[in-house]
Amino acid sequence: MENRLPHLFEETRINGLALDNRLVRSATWEGMCDEKGGPTPQLTELYRELARGGVGLIITGFAFVSADGKPLTGAMGLHDDAFRKEFRDLTRAVHEEGGRICAQLGHAGGQTRHALIGGPPLAPSAVAAPQYKPEIPREMSPEEIDRIGEAFAAAARRARECGFDAVQLHAAHGYLFNQFLSPHTNRRSDGYGGDWRQRSRFLLETLARIRRAVGDNYPVLVKLNGSDNLDDGLCLGEAILIAEALEKAGIDAIEVSAGTPASGNRVPLRTGITSPETESYNLLLARAIKKSVSCPVMAVGGIRSYWTARDIIRRGDSDYICLSRPLIREPRLPGRWRHPYGGTLARCISCNGCFKTALRGNFSCMALGGGRQ
Repeated sequence: MENRLPHLFEETRINGLALDNRLVRSATWEGMCDEKGGPTPQLTELYRELARGGVGLIITGFAFVSADGKPLTGAMGLHDDAFRKEFRDLTRAVHEEGGRICAQLGHAGGQTRHALIGGPPLAPSAVAAPQYKPEIPREMSPEEIDRIGEAFAAAARRARECGFDAVQLHAAHGYLFNQFLSPHTNRRSDGYGGDWRQRSRFLLETLARIRRAVGDNYPVLVKLNGSDNLDDGLCLGEAILIAEALEKAGIDAIEVSAGTPASGNRVPLRTGITSPETESYNLLLARAIKKSVSCPVMAVGGIRSYWTARDIIRRGDSDYICLSRPLIREPRLPGRWRHPYGGTLARCISCNGCFKTALRGNFSCMALGGGRQ
């Protein structure tokens, strides 16, 4: 059989889910839900526009699975049944445009505030960590770990019933799963703390619960830090072992990211991406994990040109290319890259101004005069 290089624009499948191309809209903070987590019509139209723009898979912004895991105002909530109609309208809008949509499920853990959730933030350990400022969270009891694990399973079942094509577990960027995985924030002395096997127990147990809730034929993805970019945080060596354990447990794809709010100038969303040398800043991590697992791997972080994305796929460094900020500026960027003679560079300048607009509830690109194109 003739060897053929993989192509950025070809149909692929993740656990039976057909995707039109290898471009993925990575989960993006939009701040476009109401105070209880319900999606607004504006958010539905945003996802409709992304689907119309031709991206292969849309991963939603963070959807909290329990009220005590809400990260910020305007976050999406899949914690109860109150918004089934709105979520069905949202997924229907994406499907009408030929798109596919995945709900990102998360819990903020210690990265939230008493004033927002009505009680002390919960975390693996009650430690003072830079990412927890200004509050020190309360250590979770085994009963609370069990309750939140069940909340993830219920949210996954709810997402499937509302028409989402897949779910993704957020185990990166300092949120609850990452807090358990990282020795920086997990100082427990019970079965959920210690070496990497015990620190990954909560994530693996939750994955098993989700499988029981949604079945084997429903795609379940994970967003995993390849490194916390902290001296005492999760390192690449342990991340590879955790990725291998996740694959053995039945995960369908791994998006590889890095960093937490405590990572200094190595934070998840970097500015100053102005040349090919500054693009794809997490690629070494994604490549290392890709070499260690056979399930699909997704690379995210500063990919700004068609040629970079194409070459990552051709070399086999990753199976999918994840984009966030470029699709805020240009929801139709995938269509432009499908015919690269029309322009190969994303217009995004990586200023991060878009996330300031999300906090104000008017999510848009602030650069080059503002507004999406």
